[in-house]
Amino acid sequence: MNHSRSQAGAPRGPELPPHQAVLAETDWGSLQTAFGNGEGLPRVLARLLTPDPEAQVSALSELGETVGHQNTVYEATGPVALYVAGILTHPAATTPRPYRNVPVRAALLSWLASMAYNASDEMAGRTEQSFPGFLGPGTTVACFRDLRPMLCRAVAPFLRDSHEDVREAAVIAALVLAEHPTLADHRDHLAVAARAVLDVSADAPNRRVARRALEAWGHDVPDPEPLPEEPCSWGPHSDGRGDLVPPF
Repeated sequence: MNHSRSQAGAPRGPELPPHQAVLAETDWGSLQTAFGNGEGLPRVLARLLTPDPEAQVSALSELGETVGHQNTVYEATGPVALYVAGILTHPAATTPRPYRNVPVRAALLSWLASMAYNASDEMAGRTEQSFPGFLGPGTTVACFRDLRPMLCRAVAPFLRDSHEDVREAAVIAALVLAEHPTLADHRDHLAVAARAVLDVSADAPNRRVARRALEAWGHDVPDPEPLPEEPCSWGPHSDGRGDLVPPF
């Protein structure tokens, strides 16, 4: 076993649908993406289950551009995120990356964090100021935000993963997803993991995510180190080590 199945601190809620069901039961051609409809998405999603890690990461990058272009949430973003979350436990997620021996699962988790960040309170709030009603019931972004407890439940088993990269990627994803009000009871548990990121991580964007989450939840944190701010600097970047460029 290369990850812990412990559900300590895992949110309760509806179970994630099997990835096969998401793939088969979604009307992809009817869903908006950044570049037309999503009829081609099943072919890209299928590449995530190949034994070739380069093909897997290439597919993730393509998916990010298609359903997360310019930090935007599209109609297809939700189903794609459910599929990606659904394969976190698939054997294909354990494929090691070339030269680094890091499971592709770390990149899957970071991809989910990136999509969650696109619908975060910060990003959605900015857009709502310019476009009132943007977050109204039934809107594309609101529907994606409603998925956060389900996505967080899929991420939770990896918060104590034995692999450092997977564990950190899971923490970052969970911290962004835990903005959902129904996950408030899990924030103290996640705060411990966020402090661990601040203590040991060398990844500046991930440290910013941890810091912002702790500050938003009312925790005292040390003064930040003097790092240059970057566009969308709270958003997670790649799988925590810079080799998967997100669509920011």
